[in-house]
Amino acid sequence: MADRADRLSDLVAEAGLDSLLVAELTNLRYISGFAGSNGACLIGPDTRTFFTDFRYTERAAEEVEGFEVEIVSGDWLAGLAGFFEGKVGFEDDHLTVRTALKLEDSASESAELIHSGGLVESLRRVKEPGEIERIATAAELTDSLYHEVMERGLTDRTEAEIGAFVVARMREVGGEPSFPPIVASGPNGASPHAEPGPRVVGKRELVTIDMGATLDGYCSDCTRTFATGMLEAMANESYEVTLAANEAGLKAVQPGAVASDVDAAARDLIEDAGYGEYFGHGLGHGVGLEVHEGPRLGARSKDVLATMEVVTVEPGIYISGFTGVRIEDLVVVGEEGIARNLSSVSKALTYID
Repeated sequence: MADRADRLSDLVAEAGLDSLLVAELTNLRYISGFAGSNGACLIGPDTRTFFTDFRYTERAAEEVEGFEVEIVSGDWLAGLAGFFEGKVGFEDDHLTVRTALKLEDSASESAELIHSGGLVESLRRVKEPGEIERIATAAELTDSLYHEVMERGLTDRTEAEIGAFVVARMREVGGEPSFPPIVASGPNGASPHAEPGPRVVGKRELVTIDMGATLDGYCSDCTRTFATGMLEAMANESYEVTLAANEAGLKAVQPGAVASDVDAAARDLIEDAGYGEYFGHGLGHGVGLEVHEGPRLGARSKDVLATMEVVTVEPGIYISGFTGVRIEDLVVVGEEGIARNLSSVSKALTYID
């Protein structure tokens, strides 16, 4: 945590700020180690102050190191603003306008609030070895649940039943879903973010399952599409095209690669196969303390990949009224390409009754 705080302090100084108020809870956990529901910290070259309320006095003492801890009583925002001096950055991508105005009104005349979102997130993008191992452990749990789903079978079960089983098993082994699992069968697969519903999985159709686990604060994310019997020609072809696009996207994951170029590697293949209109979302995103974080792999993303970032590669084809396919891997960017694919479930089309 001390190293993270030092690196953030350097960014604060480079931005011409005296300090930065970190109030978004995920960013706060990353910088301070605090995992409670109310806290903030003020950090800069000469500042290391952590704020919370009476409820978290003991927790802050256990989890927060390297900061002077202040217990705020009474008006929370006024208590924070009382420590502002000079140019104080704030996370304008997380604080509401109303909260920012209240902070500004409560601060002394010698303090100036500066819009400074994204500084902590820029640090979070590149993972430490310990973070990658936590993500890998969450990915292993997700993979084990895929194998359990395959062993139980899919046909004659409702999407909701499959989704509920995944959530229950995840919690039984100490995890939590990093997002509500997606189970989309047959024509429901045409909706990329379909919610598991009452539809019963039938024979000879595709079933897309997208799920991830959270363990020790870190997330995983993986999608596989299965078949419940021999498919119509277009469904089979759409799967093979999506798989080829996934592999093309993986090959394009390189340190220094522009995210839009990585997206294009997969998207161009889908377009060349005649399915371009059926792939409408970005190729992937970063994963860490949150299941969706930077960098973003998309057609308009200017992000540049760096070693030790963790990203998804998840092309899809979604044909309204017919079917859908998505294949997603979670990978670590290495010094030359992919250092590690954290998703181990086979991507060959698997037939499950």
